[in-house]
Amino acid sequence: EAYLNAIRVARSRIRIANAYFLPDGKLRQQLADASRRGVRVQVIVPQDSDVRIVYHASRHTYDELLAAGVEIHEYRGRMMHAKAAVIDGTWATVGSFNLDQRSFHHNLEAGVQVVDAAFAAQVEAQFERDLVNCERGELAAWRRRAWHARLREELSHLFAWWL
Repeated sequence: EAYLNAIRVARSRIRIANAYFLPDGKLRQQLADASRRGVRVQVIVPQDSDVRIVYHASRHTYDELLAAGVEIHEYRGRMMHAKAAVIDGTWATVGSFNLDQRSFHHNLEAGVQVVDAAFAAQVEAQFERDLVNCERGELAAWRRRAWHARLREELSHLFAWWL
């Protein structure tokens, strides 16, 4: 709830790096709403994942987010395992939790939330370093991906509650 509240009150920027980014409808709506009200929303996700079904299920959510103006950046390096966020350069969180149903409802996860500009600046500096190794997703290109990729993503997303 604290994560959602921070997104809800964001005024300038939301930066999220998450290894298993499979946001539920509520979180997708909050991110889309933030983007539509002028908040720059940037999300770094891995371009490749060690859990293929989560990877495909996650990609099923990108169209909705990209259409709302959320920036999706796919990290090209080796396995990205980050789980961090910075909002408005003052609120930051780092922890073991992913933005997926497994972390929200099934796993015992831990995270720290800090309201401190100096700490947030350190997390944001790492975000900037990671962003250099990313490829930004574009809505038009995203919508042109192969039908079998879209089907695989849609079928994988049917299992989102358990992933």
